[in-house]
Amino acid sequence: MEFLYEGKAKIVYKVEEDKCLIYFKDTATAFDATKKAIYEGKGVFNNTISSIIFQLLEERGIKTHFIKKVSDREMLVWRAKRLDLEVVVRNITAGSLCKRLGLREGERLKKPLVEFFYKKDELHDPLICTEHALLLGIADRKTLLETKRIAKKVNSILKRFFKDHGLLLVDFKLEFGILPDGRLAVIDEISPDTCRLWDIKTGEKLDKDRFRFDLGDLLEGYKKVLRKIQ
Repeated sequence: MEFLYEGKAKIVYKVEEDKCLIYFKDTATAFDATKKAIYEGKGVFNNTISSIIFQLLEERGIKTHFIKKVSDREMLVWRAKRLDLEVVVRNITAGSLCKRLGLREGERLKKPLVEFFYKKDELHDPLICTEHALLLGIADRKTLLETKRIAKKVNSILKRFFKDHGLLLVDFKLEFGILPDGRLAVIDEISPDTCRLWDIKTGEKLDKDRFRFDLGDLLEGYKKVLRKIQ
C-alpha cells in the first residue's frame, strides 16, 4: 500500500488507483490538538460505528465514499478529492454555537442550522459563509448548495435513526469529496468523534465532549453508543 496521509485520528493508504484504505487510530485530540490522549480501542469503535452509519446512508440514497469495513480498524473507501469544508448541522444548542452567540446549552432549535467552516488547521477552521467559500475557491455555488441539501437529508435520517436507538443527535460534522466518477459524496467518518450524542433518558453525553471536558471515560461513552445502534 502507498501511504497518502496521516491525520489526528486516521491514516490513509492508496490500495488501488481509485480506492483507499482508512486506518482508525486510538488518538483523541481536542482544542486544536492542544489536548491529546491515547485510548486503546477507540479506533475500533469509530471504524465500526462509522461503517454502520455509512451503510445506513447508502441504503437511504446518500452517496458516500464507503465500500466496506475490512477489519476492526480498517475501512475500504473510494478515493475522493476532498473539499476544504466542514459542514456542521445543529439541532440543539451546544459547543461553539453557545460560545459565539451567548446561548444556553440544550435549547432545541426551531429548525436545523447548517454552518460552513473552512477546513484549515493553521487558521483554526474558521466559520465562513457561502460567499467566503466561493472567494476561497472551495467549490462552486451549485456544489455548496448541494452539500447543504445533502447535510439536511443526512440529518433527517440520523435524527430518526438515533432516536429509535435511544440517542439524541445534538449536532454533527460532515465532510464532502468528489469521487472518481465525479459524484459528490459524504466522506471521512461519522462517529462520536464528529457527532454530539446524548442519552435520551438520562442526558448523559456519550461523545468526544467526555474527553474535551473530562465528563467521564471516553471509551465507555463510545461503547454505549455502539451497543445501542448495533
